Amino acid sequence: MRTDIFARLDREPEPPKIETPRMSRHRIALFGGTLAFYLAIVIAVLMSSWLVTLDWKVMLFRPYQQWPSIHAFLDYYVVLGQRGPTAVMVACWLGWRSWRQHTLRPLLTLGASLLLLNVTVGAVKIGLGRLGPHYATQIGSAELFAGGDIFPSGHTANAVVTWGILAYLAATPRARRYLSAMSAIVSLGVGLTTVYLGTHWLSDVVLGWAAGLLILLGLPWVEPLITRAENWIFAAREWLSARGRTVAPVPVTAGAPQPVAAGRQAASEPARSPAHTVPGTVSGAASAVTSGASVHQSAVVTATGSRPRAHTAPPAYQGHPARSERTPVTPAGSRRPPHADRTPRSGPAPARPVAGG
Repeated sequence: MRTDIFARLDREPEPPKIETPRMSRHRIALFGGTLAFYLAIVIAVLMSSWLVTLDWKVMLFRPYQQWPSIHAFLDYYVVLGQRGPTAVMVACWLGWRSWRQHTLRPLLTLGASLLLLNVTVGAVKIGLGRLGPHYATQIGSAELFAGGDIFPSGHTANAVVTWGILAYLAATPRARRYLSAMSAIVSLGVGLTTVYLGTHWLSDVVLGWAAGLLILLGLPWVEPLITRAENWIFAAREWLSARGRTVAPVPVTAGAPQPVAAGRQAASEPARSPAHTVPGTVSGAASAVTSGASVHQSAVVTATGSRPRAHTAPPAYQGHPARSERTPVTPAGSRRPPHADRTPRSGPAPARPVAGG
């Protein structure tokens, strides 16, 4: 009996057919426009254009000092863009979806999107090495190639991908519209919160929005790999379950010959001859009858040839004579301990007084 999650999954009703998004012309056009916008932001920062000047103006404005009353709330709100907590929350929801829909596609899609996000955003962060507003060294400078890892904003890109994947995997167009609006509001709020707290430049947030949107728009190109991975996982699961099944033992009928056990018993116990038994006892008679019956049975089997010859017992050890060859020793005398007031039975009986005259 299977006790894994797949056993419960197989008892669920079949889910409705969910269409996998494809790279349509509209999506390709959006992907191309977002990519051009992404490159334009990077070039504007590299050239220290008006965008870098805007970054410094917002930074020197210090929004966290202008509106300090919302600082405590935004400290908690920005957690919606952290990779660890958001990935756990969304993975729990998509895991339930996978269980209900008999497929691993939601979880595999989340894993593929987060992998692409870490590779693309991390490569740009390390390559450009921009410092954050709190670590800036020169006013008006782009603070590039200084060993930082702030450009683009990881919080913003992660919010776009993590919450946008819910809209990407929606089962109905209505749910897709609602989830798209929700993910856009959350990611927009997370990006502006990082600017308010002074942890990111404004250009970092804008590039983070573009980076996350590129991941969501390019996911249909990864769908064939996700399908192959799902098929491989299910095939490996079937192979492991088939390998783990044990063959039921064949039942052995009562009285069936067991040559291994008989051989071991014959080797462990020495052969006894009928002469060893004491005549006149019940055990001696029973052993004599049993030995005679066994001799007769072995003679019949040898004559008919229906059963193979049984293994003979090993010979007795040569250093000591067999028990049957030993001379029986009869204990002499009485076994009772000597007593001072008791007359031994072997001596003459005491004389009794004669009554009368």
